[in-house]
Amino acid sequence: MTRSLLFSLLLVPALASAAPAPGAQSHPVRRFALLVGVNDGGPGRAKLRYAVTDARAFGDVLEELGGVQPQDRMLMMEGDRAAFEGALARFKAMLVAAKTGGGRTEALIYYSGHSDEEGLLLHNDRFGYRELRQALESLPADVRIAILDSCASGTLARKKGGVRRPAFLVDASTAVRGHAILTSSSEDEVSQESDRIGGSFFTHNLMSGMRGAADATGDGRVTLHEAYQFAFHETLARTEQTRAGAQHPAYDIELAGTGELVMTDLRSTAAVLVLGEMLDGRLYVRDTPGRLVVELKKFAGRATELGLQPGKYTVMREAHGKASQAELVLAQGGRAVLAESAFRPVGVELTAMRGGGTPRLMGAPPVEPMASATGGLDSPIPPRNAYRFLNLGLFPSVQTNDVLDVGPVDNTLSISLGAARVGRVDGLAFSLGGNWATGPVQGVMFAIGGNVARAEVTGAQFSIGGNWAAGQVGGLQAAVGLNVARQGGLMGQLSVGGNVSSAPMEGTQLSVGTNWVSGDFGGVQGTVGLNRVQGRMTGVQTSVGMNWADSAQGLQLSLLNVGGDVSGMQLGLINLAGKLNGMQLGLVNVAREVESGLPFGLVSIVQNGQFHVEAYGSDSHFANVGFKVGSRYFYTTVVGSIGHAAKARGPSHWALGIGLGGHIPVSERLFVDVDVVTSSVYPWDSSFTTANLLHQVRVMGGFQLAKRFAIIGGPTMNMLHSPDGEPVTALSSFSRQGPKHYLWWPGMQLGVRM
Repeated sequence: MTRSLLFSLLLVPALASAAPAPGAQSHPVRRFALLVGVNDGGPGRAKLRYAVTDARAFGDVLEELGGVQPQDRMLMMEGDRAAFEGALARFKAMLVAAKTGGGRTEALIYYSGHSDEEGLLLHNDRFGYRELRQALESLPADVRIAILDSCASGTLARKKGGVRRPAFLVDASTAVRGHAILTSSSEDEVSQESDRIGGSFFTHNLMSGMRGAADATGDGRVTLHEAYQFAFHETLARTEQTRAGAQHPAYDIELAGTGELVMTDLRSTAAVLVLGEMLDGRLYVRDTPGRLVVELKKFAGRATELGLQPGKYTVMREAHGKASQAELVLAQGGRAVLAESAFRPVGVELTAMRGGGTPRLMGAPPVEPMASATGGLDSPIPPRNAYRFLNLGLFPSVQTNDVLDVGPVDNTLSISLGAARVGRVDGLAFSLGGNWATGPVQGVMFAIGGNVARAEVTGAQFSIGGNWAAGQVGGLQAAVGLNVARQGGLMGQLSVGGNVSSAPMEGTQLSVGTNWVSGDFGGVQGTVGLNRVQGRMTGVQTSVGMNWADSAQGLQLSLLNVGGDVSGMQLGLINLAGKLNGMQLGLVNVAREVESGLPFGLVSIVQNGQFHVEAYGSDSHFANVGFKVGSRYFYTTVVGSIGHAAKARGPSHWALGIGLGGHIPVSERLFVDVDVVTSSVYPWDSSFTTANLLHQVRVMGGFQLAKRFAIIGGPTMNMLHSPDGEPVTALSSFSRQGPKHYLWWPGMQLGVRM
């Protein structure tokens, strides 16, 4: 089965803050989101185009407007059943940890991908609906939310006997308990994804509504009822004429509570676009790379506010059989009002194809087929550029595109001795100087100088100088200089200079200089210099110089590794982590907190671990000072000692040692430390060149008298020998006397810990 938009939404009232009812007590709310996107549904199923895109986009809306903080947002892209189970386990652990702090917690799981009547299809595996329900019910949250974007969606809604109900939801306050299951289609319908909108119909319409298109009351807040009603009617209207047929969203609800559930609060957004009161028609809001951000039918008589990110936007309007366009820039914290006077005609008219076909713009090419379960046709799209198979030239203005046509021209093949400027490339662009594409690229760009694409790239860019793509990249960028992808994507970047992705990406970055991702990254980064991920790294970072990720899930291998929350392993000379769930193996390890892991090295410093100073006496040294640093259960110790030989007066030797050990808490006050320490023993008046070696296995029990004071003591097993095989003299009256090549003896120690 190809893309079918199961949008099973176990929506419990709490995607955003709701005002408590009068007299109700206000409680802090913390929301968590697990976002899963899987394009591959296994053998025999067409690979989806937008499952991963939908998951990321929905997560962005939740973070921008829905109250989900970046650290409470988890991504899992293109994983199998085992990866999904692991993500669910980590998600549950996050909720358990949050519960200990008090307050309300809300859990949201979003899945976009393939499914059938039995469950979710993850590569070659299936995850059943019954298993999914059990996983959701086991989450320790006050409310549980699930969004499943795949086929046969009505099946999940009926798993507990739910039935098709009218398109109406009862809002509830933040004190509500229960669940709501929404589906984008019934159990015997398919749902569809669209090339025009770059995603699935229901997800796109729901996000448009959450950004403000569904705000029927104009109060700057979008409730569950408003968002669902908007998505229901828009999805039905947009799929009635497709070959796959209409989608009829349905749901099953079990809620308890009163008040209004607010899904998004537009008053907290970074920027606001106000659609003027008298403006009407169908509006398409696109960002700089050309992605459709919001689509809605606007009626005159009431203004509509849309919560957006700062940037440049183009708004296409279809009204009264004509098309017009407006451009605007939203500043951070800005508020722009778009009136009818801001639109300019684009010189085309809407027409209807005979026989009830899909309408299109006069003068524009026919509407392109969308990627859907049945290959149905999508709604009207903006007009495309002129098209010529071949472009030949020396430079822009001295090429066939500019000589024979006015404006951007799309090409299948472009060849230039200097530099070429084209519209869309659906094939090959070759230039000795550089290639400049104002539209998307589906194919290959070759240049000695550099390649520039002002939109998405599906294919490859090869150059000596550098490659730059303003949109997402699905393919490869290879250069001697620098590769830049402004919108990330699923790709490989290979360069000598460096690779940069200004948005989340998945794939591979290999360079000699620097690899940089501004957002989440899944894959492999390899370099001699620096690997940097400004978000969650899932995969492998390996470098000679430094690896740095805001959070890391996988392996970091370098001289210096820096991670925020680390789930996996850091292997290097120096390892730095925030919260550690895994292993640090290095010379120096530092972590703010070790939750379930082990720092192993010469020096391990953990903020919530051990840092103790010990003073004690032993049978071999009358004065000892030790320093212990490490995690709760594992530590490194450094020991300095002064002692005298058996029956001798005054100091006869001193020692300096290092060891590794484990800490065993027995009760709140009682503990046991077990370690192995090796010390170099020097005669009191000799140089460092005449040392013997003292090896000790120590068992030290302790009783905590105060927070920073404990009595310690216990037995030791000691072995003294000379590295040169020379006879050694006993250090303790507990050992056998007389010069021997090595001595064994049991000993003891007693002291205090601070």
